[in-house]
Amino acid sequence: MADVTELWPIPKFHFKVDIDGQSYHFKEVTGLKLNTDMIEYRVGDDPTFIKQRVPGLKKFEDITLKKAMFKNDSALIDWFLDVQKNYSRRKDIVISLLDEQGNPLFTWTVVKCFPTKYSGPDLNAEESQLAMEELVLAHEGITPGH
Repeated sequence: MADVTELWPIPKFHFKVDIDGQSYHFKEVTGLKLNTDMIEYRVGDDPTFIKQRVPGLKKFEDITLKKAMFKNDSALIDWFLDVQKNYSRRKDIVISLLDEQGNPLFTWTVVKCFPTKYSGPDLNAEESQLAMEELVLAHEGITPGH
């Protein structure tokens, strides 16, 4: 008989993001998507007139990271500004979905990331919300793991 914990779905709210060995606590991570273009091909003398479908180029969506701002924490804006001066400052990041004890159940290594957009908080004196920042990352691939 299967262990009950193996049959229970995994919640998506317990995760961490590691950038340069430093763990960050993000509110939201989006864009963990892998896509492949499809190429249709038909051999000219094929009597069935059926097109074959084969995988083409890989495509990756941008990763978006959102988190609350903290005093003396300027890591995201610093990385964004650094890349504007030195394009080669790419980093691999690791996104981990965690169990109840904080151990990784699934990981996604996002390869050669660099920030393409930084957004600071929307400020409004009539709202009682946290100041949030957002970083959008381009990358060269995602490697899923366990």
